[in-house]
Amino acid sequence: MKKGISNGLLSGVLWALNAVVLGIALSMSPFISTEQAIFLAPFVSTFLNDFFSAIIMLIINLFKHNAKQTFKEMFSKKGRWVILASVIGGPIGMTGYVLSITYMGSSIAAVASAIYPAIGCVLAKFLLKEKMTWRQWLFLLLCMLGIYGISYSPELNITNFLIGLLGTAMCAIGWGVEAVIIAKGFKDEGMSSESALQIKYIISSVVYMAILLPILKGWSFTVNLFNFINTGWLIPIIIIAAICGTISYLLYYKAIDEIGASKAMALNMTYVAWSVIFSLIVFRNVQDYFWLTYVCIAIVLISGLFAGSDITNFIHFKKKVDGKNNE
Repeated sequence: MKKGISNGLLSGVLWALNAVVLGIALSMSPFISTEQAIFLAPFVSTFLNDFFSAIIMLIINLFKHNAKQTFKEMFSKKGRWVILASVIGGPIGMTGYVLSITYMGSSIAAVASAIYPAIGCVLAKFLLKEKMTWRQWLFLLLCMLGIYGISYSPELNITNFLIGLLGTAMCAIGWGVEAVIIAKGFKDEGMSSESALQIKYIISSVVYMAILLPILKGWSFTVNLFNFINTGWLIPIIIIAAICGTISYLLYYKAIDEIGASKAMALNMTYVAWSVIFSLIVFRNVQDYFWLTYVCIAIVLISGLFAGSDITNFIHFKKKVDGKNNE
């Protein structure tokens, strides 16, 4: 339990770091040079992040002598479960998140990303028979409200409600379903987290390369990013983001395996609070936030920890044990 909680919480910390570093890359000139570049930036950066993550995981699996077994498992029954989760949570979930940001604004998109643990927890309860106490559900709700408070903006920029709503649903459902399917693969099929993550990144990269980038006509723009004379440190920065994201997902998958999808998602969603903390450290943009933001950060971190653990049950159990010892 302790190891699972630590992995889940640390996955949120590193996912926030991934977001901040990717944010630095997205602010560089290749991604903001033209209207087409601005449109393609989220899709291309996500593809490159997953592509480099696939290479990183291959190196890890080669080092652990697990690469051959991983590629065998990709075409097995348990591999098919991971492939399904990869498509639902990767290209579908991320594309929905991008659509939500584009057509409904970042505030609503952040709320969408906060809803996915609730959807995942409900699915895990019925499909995986995972249990959460009423106190954990309460803390999960508080965590979601805290995330809304962090991302709230009175200036909503809704340009297309229906497409934005579709994107929100794709994001929330996609990420929630992904965690439950992965948990099923760990529980019923006995796949390692390293193998599962390797398959996820390979499938996600292939979908982007074969479907999304050709549809968006983004291949030429993507290839030009590897012209280091013009793009400078862009690719190395994306690789750093990929390293943080890969370790984050690896810890997230381990947490799912160790404490279940419900608790792992609750701990992972604290990344929203960590993102603000890292943003303050890196960009020193204190003027962008006010006192309520810091209150909400505390709510997210504390509620996420309590929702993702049985700490309240542990305290209750410890009091019982201490009482018996005293008797």
